[in-house]
Amino acid sequence: MWAPSARAEIERLFQPLFELAGKPKDMAVFLREEAGELHCEWIAYFSPASEQVAKAADARPCNRPAREGLSLLAGDEGCWLELFGDGY
Repeated sequence: MWAPSARAEIERLFQPLFELAGKPKDMAVFLREEAGELHCEWIAYFSPASEQVAKAADARPCNRPAREGLSLLAGDEGCWLELFGDGY
């Protein structure tokens, strides 16, 4: 899937659930760009509070990613402190 389309789809899925939940700081989706064979690839990481969005996006569970290199796709900026502590 073309990255901008996939990102827009994740945001479309995320936003109504985020608002319905009261915009919690522990609900977020992060991105990390990585070098692929031909093009850059990106990986979306969903916080545990974003489980419904992850399931709708057909994501697989994984361990919490390292903070380094992540960017916030969707959620409140306060999620960094909530999910990664002050060590970033």
